Amino acid sequence: MELLFSKWVSAFLLCCWLSSSVGHSVEGLHGNARVRAVNLGGWLVIEGWIKPSLFDNIPNGDMLDGTQVQFKSVTLQKYFSAQNGGGLNVTVDRDNPLEWEIFKLWRVSDSVFQFRTSEGQFLTCSGDGSIVTATAESPSDSETFYLERNFNNRVHIKLKGGTYIQASSDNILRADFPGTPGWDDNAATFEMTIVGKMQGDFQLANGYGHDKAKEVLKKHRNSFITVDDFDFLYRHGIDTVRIPVGWWIASDSIPPAPFIGGSLEALDNAFSWAQSYNIKCIIDLHAAPGSQNGMEHSASRDGTVNWPTSPEYISQTLDAIDFLASRYAVHPALLGIELLNEPSAADVPLDVLVPFYKQGYKIVRKYSTTAYVIFCQRIGNADPFELYQANIGSLNTVVDLHYYNLFDRYFDKLTSLENIQFIYKSRQSQIQALNSANGPLVFVGEWVNEWNVTNGSLADYQDFGRVQLDVYNAASFGWSYWTLKCEKKHWDFEWSVRNNYLQLQPGVYVGKSRGKMISRVILLLGVACIWIFLH
Repeated sequence: MELLFSKWVSAFLLCCWLSSSVGHSVEGLHGNARVRAVNLGGWLVIEGWIKPSLFDNIPNGDMLDGTQVQFKSVTLQKYFSAQNGGGLNVTVDRDNPLEWEIFKLWRVSDSVFQFRTSEGQFLTCSGDGSIVTATAESPSDSETFYLERNFNNRVHIKLKGGTYIQASSDNILRADFPGTPGWDDNAATFEMTIVGKMQGDFQLANGYGHDKAKEVLKKHRNSFITVDDFDFLYRHGIDTVRIPVGWWIASDSIPPAPFIGGSLEALDNAFSWAQSYNIKCIIDLHAAPGSQNGMEHSASRDGTVNWPTSPEYISQTLDAIDFLASRYAVHPALLGIELLNEPSAADVPLDVLVPFYKQGYKIVRKYSTTAYVIFCQRIGNADPFELYQANIGSLNTVVDLHYYNLFDRYFDKLTSLENIQFIYKSRQSQIQALNSANGPLVFVGEWVNEWNVTNGSLADYQDFGRVQLDVYNAASFGWSYWTLKCEKKHWDFEWSVRNNYLQLQPGVYVGKSRGKMISRVILLLGVACIWIFLH
């Protein structure tokens, strides 16, 4: 009897061990044990680099909100400078333009602008004969300037009353140029250089104006992602889509200016299409009020990060989470809600982010006990373990990591082999450590089969894609490719798959094959138990 009991215990322990070796299983998926997803980037949150043609017909379209410019006097051959980044007079005395010599545009119209300094003040001039200073905390008429532009990027700047700004011999700007300047070398003519631009929702809507922007976005939302795309994803074993949305979706019928309604209808369509193809949806709050990272994909106006410093902005973000959770919690296609995309480590303190995540978790749980609540790692110099130590929530939680062999000088000179070795040595070890941690599941929510390797061959890209699929497939929640469609070919999931640059391995990644694999494991479990009992 004792021997028989021992055999049963041994069989039970072996079965448990074999069962655990299959790995984590994500609740609610059809076939796959883990998420195999694609992001629908550039659809309901605009990123100009994904589809640049959206901005083609904006008048003066290279001077949108957030564009960074420098001005040089053609007579003094010196640059404008807001000393200390703002708070003093604007001087015209710098030979080399650095941070203080860069001004961010706030666009009022295609020829009327406000200029913001690196520290956040606005250029201001009280009237005829007055000097220009960088001392205004917010813009109004005195901070609004008309800009006339020549074909060779020479510009004139004048006040609302018509007086032109000139650079004086004592290196200051003053509104006292007599008459109307020509385009020759005179004190009221400046050379303008554009050194940075932004192309997000704010830039598109404010650039076109409400009516034209509504027309452009309606066409884009109806054509960029369609039901046919869900058919393509289903046929290639993708079981989930991660859908970026902006905070203004919560007031979709009358969103705050300059944002344009209509994204809610598109999101509803995505859920309907997903349900038809047994695909799940992750709603990702990609853009928060005030911006959580200053990037165009956060719908920032000029790159400033105001979200963490404003209780009102954080409250509005939670309201958006409440709206999305209440609307989609019972929808059979919902898999999870990501509370905030890519908060900046440099600008969003952990003691602000963690309480927000805890509140967001409670809001989602108010409507659903099963939906996954996803917390994005801070981008920049931040350790993902910080979110595991925060005890944000106990049920169906996920930490989202974004892995790119880009955007860091470290990757600039790596060879194809060195890029692959980095995935195995660094990324794989981090995923293994997080998988073993007591806490949320691990999600590689953004990655791409692109790098800084120049002239990479088809075989190089296939190898790079293969190693990423191999390593990220081990993440306990799964992975999501960025993005389904993109002007840049290797960022485009559909193009990469159709052209064989990204090879999805059917035996591992396609749902039906995954289901067969799990069935075989279960069969082996049974055989193992019987063998132990009989011997």
